[in-house]
Amino acid sequence: MSEKLDQLLEKQKNQYISKTQKSYEMQKISEQYMPGGSTRTTQWMEPYPFYADNAHGSIMTDIDGNNYLDFMINATSLILGHSSDEVKNVLNDQIQKGTAYSAPTDGQAKLAKLITDRTPSMETLRFTNSGTEATMMAIMAARAYTNKHKIAKFEGGYHGTHDHVSISVSPKVENLKESTHPGILQYPGQPESLLNDVIVLPFNDIEKSKELINAHREDLACLIMEPVISGLGYLPLDQDFLQFTRDITNELDIVLIYDEIQSYRLAPGGAQEIFGITPDMTSLGKIIGGGLPVGAFGGKEEIMETLNPSSNNYKLSHAGTFNGNPLTMEAGAAVMSTLTKDKYTNMNSMGDSLRTKLNSIFDELEIDSQITGIGSLFGINFNSNKIKDYRSFINNNNLLTKVLFMGLLNDGILMQTKNAGALNIKTTENDLNKLVGSVRDISTEIKSNL
Repeated sequence: MSEKLDQLLEKQKNQYISKTQKSYEMQKISEQYMPGGSTRTTQWMEPYPFYADNAHGSIMTDIDGNNYLDFMINATSLILGHSSDEVKNVLNDQIQKGTAYSAPTDGQAKLAKLITDRTPSMETLRFTNSGTEATMMAIMAARAYTNKHKIAKFEGGYHGTHDHVSISVSPKVENLKESTHPGILQYPGQPESLLNDVIVLPFNDIEKSKELINAHREDLACLIMEPVISGLGYLPLDQDFLQFTRDITNELDIVLIYDEIQSYRLAPGGAQEIFGITPDMTSLGKIIGGGLPVGAFGGKEEIMETLNPSSNNYKLSHAGTFNGNPLTMEAGAAVMSTLTKDKYTNMNSMGDSLRTKLNSIFDELEIDSQITGIGSLFGINFNSNKIKDYRSFINNNNLLTKVLFMGLLNDGILMQTKNAGALNIKTTENDLNKLVGSVRDISTEIKSNL
């Protein structure tokens, strides 16, 4: 089985190479100046990434002239699609006025109001330049507020690339311990002392999580978590588990932080609105910047007052030359104003339909799989077990995952490399039909090689 699929994958790669020679040449040039040829690891794919030339709506075109129906949309961030008129118009206006100032603009207040008005947990907020900065500052604020130093996170949970969340993000099977705590370092040279300050919990396991949280209750400043796990095919956590995390953090005075950097696209108030659970703090990014660099963190006013230099409770400095830059603020405000409730409803309905159709394909072909996701987010997983946590997710068949990804790419469909994706407001039924048809064709070929 493996030999036939390896041959199929090699054939697909050769087909891709034949269509992307200009990208190949650009990759070789870029590798001279940047490790891996780019400044963002997630842009890497085997055998090399294609190079973008332009994009409009749901279609991206590479420098070789190949068109791709884009379900990656820059890691879910372009919820209005590429090059939306709403964003372009406000950017053109702002560029005439200036691109950066050493003073705030009304754009900050405008976007902050749009977000806080619709997000249950965010009474006040601050802007950053990335989701990584947003989760980092939320944790720092929780520590300053509680005067405690430990944090809790989940095995397989990704919250950016700062040290205290870079624990047990993607550990190899052979390195997994019987217990999640004390966790596993993400890279060589990372200080082992971090393992004393970061408590690693298992997803969807109430008893084990309760045991670990209680054991460290006196020192825990916060618990940071995604209600929909982006790294596990956009897996929504069980409702009873989400309620448990809210109850125990309330009971023990631990700050509950929701990382909604990707799940905020599910409803006007994000996943917390859908699940009916309000955390103490929330970190945002992606869609709120209109395609420009952005992050935000906010929560209860009493916590956020630790960042207020005019307050008696001021404890934490927060700098950043480009925080709240006027281009991002105007673009973000344009996006949030465009996202009416009916647009969320339509995208989520299309997502429900897509997941149903994908499930039927694999049921019909009798290929072990699980379609994950919620609302406008979806993931295709080749797995014979029910995915409920990181350890069940890593049982995905990696070879089948690669074959489907590369096959879709050659068919002009771009997904995340683990075959997850997102819709945008420009996504049409024809787009979904193209994706479903391609998945069916490639999966039929996979079946014939099993």
